[in-house]
Amino acid sequence: MHFELVSPTRVIFEGEVEEINAPGIEGDFGVLPGHTPFLTFLNIGELIYKVNGQERYVAVDGGVVEVLPSRIIAVVDDASPSAEINLKEAEELRNNSEQKLKELSSDDKEYLVEKAKLTKALNLIKVANRNK
Repeated sequence: MHFELVSPTRVIFEGEVEEINAPGIEGDFGVLPGHTPFLTFLNIGELIYKVNGQERYVAVDGGVVEVLPSRIIAVVDDASPSAEINLKEAEELRNNSEQKLKELSSDDKEYLVEKAKLTKALNLIKVANRNK
């Protein structure tokens, strides 16, 4: 099936895939050829697609995906393929967010922003570690 993974700034991948697993807002889902069509939103998480038997990993920051029987289109807010993630920078983002969250209460305006940054950093770390 044909898969397109695009962000506002670039095409991350376009080509034939055997399978896709993605972080939907209602939970992770998998897609194989001939899947029933649907449209859903994506959460921050790990998107995995399989090409020639090899899995490829991408950290995505939300978006939308349309599944058709022979084509899938994912438009994401941001995406980082595992090979492009700087693990040291991701760990610094995590540490900074954890520190800021310790200084904030859940009533502070910045709390949810920092919580989202921490979720993104943890996702980047998880996907980056797939290269090891």
